Amino acid sequence: MTGSDTMTEVTFSILLDLKIRVDNLARNTNRSPSYFYNQLVTDHIDELEDAYDCLEIIESVKKGKEKTVPLEKVMADYGL
Repeated sequence: MTGSDTMTEVTFSILLDLKIRVDNLARNTNRSPSYFYNQLVTDHIDELEDAYDCLEIIESVKKGKEKTVPLEKVMADYGL
């Protein structure tokens, strides 16, 4: 884990088929369902944060708040 290793309890709703899959995985590996929920979040939170950051940047570009450079100019500047 990164950051604080202090655990806290959360409650959320999940599709029944996903819960069944996590429960089966937990039972088959002698681990708790909590272990797998933590693993899933830990493994994918960076991707989700990056995706939402990209969406924010896209919105800034659309609103003219973010400067862009044409690909042709970048390629020319770097001799590509």
